[in-house]
Amino acid sequence: MENDTNFTHRSINGTRSTVVPILMFAGGAVGNVIAIVVLSVSRHRQGRKSSAFYSMVCGLAVTDLLGTCLASPLTIAKDVLQNPHLCAFQSFLLLFFGLAGLSIMCAMSAERYMAICCPYTYQRWGVNRRFAQKALLLIYVSNVAFCVLPMMGIASSKLQPSRTWCFIHDWKRAPGVPSPAAAAAYSFLYAGVSLVLILATIVLNFFVCGTLLIMRQKTVQRPVTRASVRERWRALSSAAETQMIAVLVMTSAVVLTCSAPLVVRVFANQLTQVNDIGADLAAIRIASVNPILDPWIYILLRRTLFRRILSVSKTICQTRKRRVVTTPQRHLLGPEFTKDTHVFTQLLCNTNIITQLPAAVTLTSDDSAESAQPS
Repeated sequence: MENDTNFTHRSINGTRSTVVPILMFAGGAVGNVIAIVVLSVSRHRQGRKSSAFYSMVCGLAVTDLLGTCLASPLTIAKDVLQNPHLCAFQSFLLLFFGLAGLSIMCAMSAERYMAICCPYTYQRWGVNRRFAQKALLLIYVSNVAFCVLPMMGIASSKLQPSRTWCFIHDWKRAPGVPSPAAAAAYSFLYAGVSLVLILATIVLNFFVCGTLLIMRQKTVQRPVTRASVRERWRALSSAAETQMIAVLVMTSAVVLTCSAPLVVRVFANQLTQVNDIGADLAAIRIASVNPILDPWIYILLRRTLFRRILSVSKTICQTRKRRVVTTPQRHLLGPEFTKDTHVFTQLLCNTNIITQLPAAVTLTSDDSAESAQPS
């Protein structure tokens, strides 16, 4: 009877441990397929070449889909990880797709930085869809060359204590057991490259958002005619440009939040002798959530839904305008505007009131570069 009870207990635990990876695999695969279809349909409906930014967004969705479809089946059929070759392959997948996601995210931030802060360079370099495809190819080739090094003998892979995933064998220091110099150096190098990508993404996003706010403030404070105000807000606050920034900021937040714990654990395992298996497992689980959350940002922030948000904000702004009908018109973009703490709401509000955007607002890469130039 006791043996039957133990067998039943193990069966229940095994079922639970299998259901979660299956659900995560289904969520990641379905979400990314929908995101790729949405991005492709949006590009064809525009009837124009998609911008470099959305080419990179599509590249990130494809990367997440490939990572989910290749790594998740090995986790679900965890017994196969006892094979050294499959274990090394899964370790490569985790290294590659983790670094590729950070690299593409950094490239997206760099593209927006050039478009907003360096528009002349952006236009001179001809940053367009083809340029983005070359950048994605370079990211893939360089990351494959870097992440395949453990399989070439610089480091080895090991089935982790939870027996559900494989990673670099010497990414943690055992007490009293020195790690090979090459393996320890690779772990530090991988974590260091990931950290540089994370910091670069944060800094670039900071400059992009800061530059837009400064340009907006200068436009608000400059005494100009109404027609000139309309042109400036059309350049700075168009729906397409605002949508790009929203996608960039939200995607960056998700990617960096999911990737940072694993980078921290690599550093912690190399610098300390504390063997925290639970923290390692939590870090890889958080990283595996990333390809599930990413596609829903593109889906929920697609242009049709974004226009509905603008429409709602227009209604709110019209209601506020009726309440303050006694306010002089010259203060429409004056001190009363800056008093509102909800900057993003006000940005959407003025996008509707001033620009009166048409139903199909699209920006190519050249349009994006020109729209970012301060008047």
